[in-house]
Amino acid sequence: MKIQNPVLPGFNADPSMIRVDDTYYIANSTFEWFPGVRLHESKDMVHWNLLPSPLSTTKLLDMVGNPASGGIWAPDLSYADGKFWLIYTDVKITDGPFKDMTNYLTTATDIRGPWTDPIKVNGVGFDASLFHDDDGRKYLVQQTWDHREYHHPFDGITLTEFDTDTMQLKPETARNLYNGTDVKLVEGPHLYKINGYYYLFAAQGGTVFTHQEVVARSKTLDKLSFESEPDGPFITNMDTPDFYLQKQGHGALVNTPGGEWYYASLVSRPWNHKNESAYDPRGWSTLGRETSIQKVEWDDAGWPRVVGGHGGQVEVEAPKDAILTKAPKDHSQHDEFDKSELDLNWNTLRQPFTKKLGTVGNGELKLVGNQSLSSNFDVSYVARRWQAFNFDAETKVKFDPFTYQQMAGLANFYNDKHYSSIFITWDEKKGHVIEVAQNDNNNYTSYLKDDAIAIPDGTEYVWFRTKVRKQSYTYEYSFDGKKWETVPVELDAAILSDDYVLQTSGGFFTGAFVGLYAVDYAGYGQAATFDHFDYKELPDNVTSENLVSED
Repeated sequence: MKIQNPVLPGFNADPSMIRVDDTYYIANSTFEWFPGVRLHESKDMVHWNLLPSPLSTTKLLDMVGNPASGGIWAPDLSYADGKFWLIYTDVKITDGPFKDMTNYLTTATDIRGPWTDPIKVNGVGFDASLFHDDDGRKYLVQQTWDHREYHHPFDGITLTEFDTDTMQLKPETARNLYNGTDVKLVEGPHLYKINGYYYLFAAQGGTVFTHQEVVARSKTLDKLSFESEPDGPFITNMDTPDFYLQKQGHGALVNTPGGEWYYASLVSRPWNHKNESAYDPRGWSTLGRETSIQKVEWDDAGWPRVVGGHGGQVEVEAPKDAILTKAPKDHSQHDEFDKSELDLNWNTLRQPFTKKLGTVGNGELKLVGNQSLSSNFDVSYVARRWQAFNFDAETKVKFDPFTYQQMAGLANFYNDKHYSSIFITWDEKKGHVIEVAQNDNNNYTSYLKDDAIAIPDGTEYVWFRTKVRKQSYTYEYSFDGKKWETVPVELDAAILSDDYVLQTSGGFFTGAFVGLYAVDYAGYGQAATFDHFDYKELPDNVTSENLVSED
């Protein structure tokens, strides 16, 4: 078998991979999306299945009001003493001199839960991980934040002993292990003990095209005792601009039962517009930061090296002792909303799906109109990741607005400043109409305006569809589900990419989503009813010429 990278396509950043017996688990960041922390499992590293997220209650995670790309940063999953340990960070500020955050710990004997009530650990820095030493001691290893303008904000990697009797840190034991190299921005630390050495894996260079992973080692855990790997970095695509995979760095190391080694890393697959250089800009990552897995070998001096060179490989040899894992062939999804709980692929913004947002079951998803898609508080938006460059997504909606302040439909979304949608709303002259709008860094554009499409009297349901074709996408509508009409507006998909958002914001860590929403900022709670949702992935060779409806 071959590992095809990325193994977890679409927004699956900051992987923390472990093995328990013959099963591998990966935990990924989720930022402002609920539930918190995305989990997958596999026995072959090739095929992965989505598991229930551990942070599924407001007791474990309260993010209402968090900024875009705040929330869950770089969770760390580990296994020791017969249970899973999960360290996670809830970040409350993404821009400016401060990074107010809280690191929490929760545990479970079963990866599917239940997970214990959270224990507050500290707020020293983000990307915290828990190291279980072979003498029984435990340590928190983390990036350290420094707000002082005359210091670099990334103040090295701090180690602090964790007391398992009190389940609290011993702050008096805190010490700086490693300051990284001149690349700076050292973060994402994971510590391992292998053949008598402590190996520290850490990310550097920022999670952009200069991203990389460095390795340092020491015989002790003394202050600043770690030396960097010669001929590093361990992995990077900074100097491989033509390679399919980019931004590899932040990740985790794992060994197989047979003694092979692998490294799970975040990765992106940028694309360019036809009129752009492939070098500057290097590209637009609409699928966000994904997860790749590279094979690792050890050199004669005991340093880890990525097989094939530090740029990594798209196709990687699977473990020799891999156990074939059954998994869906792609990430297509069809939902008739028959169950009383949302499918695992669905996510909401900052809070769980409760009656305040809507209900699901008996063949319909009902969303209560709440605040706009630009809000960081109560947003009735149920969405799933873009996990392919080319896909169609379709729904059928019933909505009866009586003011232009009420909207419901299908939306493509990156964050509260970058999104677009096709929706039913009210027009004073035409009554019920269909409009397409885009918010581009808070520059809101209604494309149809006076040409908004009037919905015929007596129409109960309207069908909406979006066709995403890598660089661009369109919206379509139908009044019978058979004959489709394309709205003559072609939108630039780059606006929903990490790299585009980075131009104006420090919070650029997620990826594009598609989903269903209802807005009533007039405050009357007007609800929309969705009959079904269909997300169909298409081959990569589908191009923008396929944007025009074949119907």
